[in-house]
Amino acid sequence: MKREPYSSGPIVWCAILIGTCILLFLLQKILWLVVPFLFGLIIYYLLVSLQQRLVLAGIARDGAAALVSGCAFALVLGVIVLIVPLVSSHLESWQEWGARYIEGGWRFLADTLKWLERNYSLAAKAHLSDQLTRQMTELSDSFADKYLADAALTIAAWLPSLLLAPFLAFFFLRDGWRFKKFLSQAVPNAFFERTLYLLDQVDRTTRLYFQGLIKLTILDTACLAFGLWGIGVSAPLMLGLVTAVLAWVPYVGSIVGCLLVVLVAATDFPGHPAIAYSAIGLFIAVRFLDDFLFMPLTIGRSLKLHPLLTVVMIFVGGAVAGVAGLMLVLPLLGIATVVGETIGEIITDARLRARHVFARKLLHSQVTADLQR
Repeated sequence: MKREPYSSGPIVWCAILIGTCILLFLLQKILWLVVPFLFGLIIYYLLVSLQQRLVLAGIARDGAAALVSGCAFALVLGVIVLIVPLVSSHLESWQEWGARYIEGGWRFLADTLKWLERNYSLAAKAHLSDQLTRQMTELSDSFADKYLADAALTIAAWLPSLLLAPFLAFFFLRDGWRFKKFLSQAVPNAFFERTLYLLDQVDRTTRLYFQGLIKLTILDTACLAFGLWGIGVSAPLMLGLVTAVLAWVPYVGSIVGCLLVVLVAATDFPGHPAIAYSAIGLFIAVRFLDDFLFMPLTIGRSLKLHPLLTVVMIFVGGAVAGVAGLMLVLPLLGIATVVGETIGEIITDARLRARHVFARKLLHSQVTADLQR
């Protein structure tokens, strides 16, 4: 008798969505471990194909993992060794550039407030430009004491946990298959095939999420770079790439990227605020395309999620777990969907349940055969 293809019902989907929200809330409490774990997964999926090629070439799995990880670590270390002298030699000029771009941004904001004061009586009564000038003076005097020290402490607090990422990636490469074997051996024999399928689908879902993230980054970079080039902003490709990577953190990263683009546009064209406004309009347009077209077509399609569900869950993730929820909601939803649908299929499969019951009866009869004599 041929079974109809399984389709998850409302109960299964309610369990998937509730489970995703619970996971987001719990992972927010151990963010110090989640972030390096996430970076470790990214490194793992970048290196796993190289490891598989070495294994197919006849190298042992542990040796291939050590070789790939060692080469990647040596490459990163070499890049750091080359970059550090370059950064040190240009540090002073970069600080001057940074101060110039910040000053250009403040000037653009002050000009905008003065325009509002000239055209709106409510803004004129508030004296916003005078307040901004006073705050700029206070900020320039106490910026280092207030913000640089806090930024240094934050980086120092996160650095040890971020250093876990390469070690996690190495152990994922070396012992990932052992962990899958450990999990598969813990389930009854009747559900063994489904467990292997579940583990494979979870791995596939996670891999497709990161592939979709790379596709999304390429689309964002292309759109932003083309738009910034069209309005005449300097270094459009670099700005587009940086802002696209910042957009990995939805909304928060987008705001930071928009501020960066506005600072550059306002500094490049100090007497033409329309250029900065055009950059803001471009960024908003790309963000709309990102949230309602690109993300559903890349990450959402990679995870086989409906575009409406993808957009709604982004807002839910932000409401439940803040910035961490924005980053983690889609991969967690994809994994929860695979697990929920697989468990739902097992529960509704009468033949699998019958095989499990029969296997338990057979095992019981075998272990009690000598007791019945």
